[in-house]
Amino acid sequence: MVLFNVSRKDTTPFDGQKPGTSGLRKKVKVFIQPNYLENFVQASFNALTAEKVRGATLVVSGDGRYYSKEAIQIITKMSAANGVRRVWIGQNGLLSTPAVSGVIRERVGPDGSKANGAFILTASHNPGGPNEDFGIKYNMENGGPAPEGITNKIYEYTTTIKEYFIAEDLPDVDITTTGVTNFTGPEGPFDVEVFDSASDYVKLMKSIFDFESLRKLLSSPKFTFCYDALHGVGGAYAKRIFVDELGAQESSLLNCTPKEDFGGGHPDPNLTYAKELVARMGLSKTESQGEPPEFGAAADGDADRNMILGKRFFVTPSDSVAIIAANAVEAIPYFSAGLKGVARSMPTSAALDVVAKSLNLKFFEVPTGWKFFGNLMDAGLCSVCGEESFGTGSDHIREKDGIWAVLAWLSILAYKNKDKIEDKLVTVEDIVRQHWATYGRHYYTRYDYENVDAAAAKELMAYLVKLQSSLSEVNQIIKGIRSDVSNVAHADEFEYKDSVDGSISSHQGIRYLFEDGSRLVSLLLGKHMLLV
Repeated sequence: MVLFNVSRKDTTPFDGQKPGTSGLRKKVKVFIQPNYLENFVQASFNALTAEKVRGATLVVSGDGRYYSKEAIQIITKMSAANGVRRVWIGQNGLLSTPAVSGVIRERVGPDGSKANGAFILTASHNPGGPNEDFGIKYNMENGGPAPEGITNKIYEYTTTIKEYFIAEDLPDVDITTTGVTNFTGPEGPFDVEVFDSASDYVKLMKSIFDFESLRKLLSSPKFTFCYDALHGVGGAYAKRIFVDELGAQESSLLNCTPKEDFGGGHPDPNLTYAKELVARMGLSKTESQGEPPEFGAAADGDADRNMILGKRFFVTPSDSVAIIAANAVEAIPYFSAGLKGVARSMPTSAALDVVAKSLNLKFFEVPTGWKFFGNLMDAGLCSVCGEESFGTGSDHIREKDGIWAVLAWLSILAYKNKDKIEDKLVTVEDIVRQHWATYGRHYYTRYDYENVDAAAAKELMAYLVKLQSSLSEVNQIIKGIRSDVSNVAHADEFEYKDSVDGSISSHQGIRYLFEDGSRLVSLLLGKHMLLV
């Protein structure tokens, strides 16, 4: 038993820049400033209150990006100093964001303990490395992101905090080897358990999907498969699930070794950044070598986002969630008793709306942010949900889940092909086109403007709001540009009233809704503006 003492260290407040509701993301050079990470961690403990922190079990892991190893040691020592009872760390510090949510909700420690929350170390789909991004966020006891009430308190503390607590003499924990290390401090026992990163998540996936039918699909000579982790944390699960459990060839895996800098790439699963996968699937502008696989998928840095591809065919995220919802009850055992409801973020296309109406399902349109789905799920109102920003998930956890989405699509393919005798495979493209034939097609385009001038962007958004006061003028402008475009029937700034707690979220994006059902949506997220 190793003894440790608690030190009280001076720190300075943040500069007033408010962390996002999903946590704090900055360049590594900002995080490595003296006491910067410590400020956020202590502010989080203060916001949670000592009553919830003392005796708690916390998960501390992430996507393995640069500075994660150092951050894990700092957070572990601060946890000990703030009275946390035990810390759980994924081996090598690796846990995907959805896996963390699953661990909080499902894992039971050797002593019967359950997690109360987690510090997740990730900047999501943003690049990593010494000159790139690092991030941290806190997830609650339900496995989901901290609600605004908590993130606002964290922010307030970061601007006023003067001190933090840390057990400086606590030895660094070896995070490469599984096992439990015991310590003793002024607050009593403190344990750190390093556990296998994949086992709990694999167990959860096997409780949701029919792995036997998936093995049969992946072993079929007609079916070929490719998965690209973009050197993110998804690689920690890919071999275990797709190769060891489902029998795919190891050559089916691309970039599945997690790296601190994501191999110098941008770990964002889209047609721009997943270049190697896009080329292999026959979708690049240059000619592909050989016959593309039947199915391809990619994940982002922390494996909560996904991209689904068929042979020479791209599935939009908006279509993906609608198709999963339409086929879930038949194809996925977890949903065999029916869906409780479905939900999408406001900028996502209305493809899911049509499915909900046709299947008589509860439907919700929420602001951007996974926490809004979490409220609905906790209340038993939503089973499947998605965002146009390549996020798809279900109520098995309280985060979006990239590998879950891949397994959902493989389950649909397995179901569509299970009774087929002829040689021709029902493909991804077949499934999408059949969906369009049944529910109609929703054309969707998203334009991203990154690192925009914040003041100019706000001025543009204010102008778009002002225009809404005179739709006749708006329609006149539109007709002057394109006479064949439908008239705008309604325009507003999206406001959401939570169906569970009644809270109001205002200024969640500007909408222009046309008579023919089409939409134009503008949303400003810090220095990132999107138009759909």
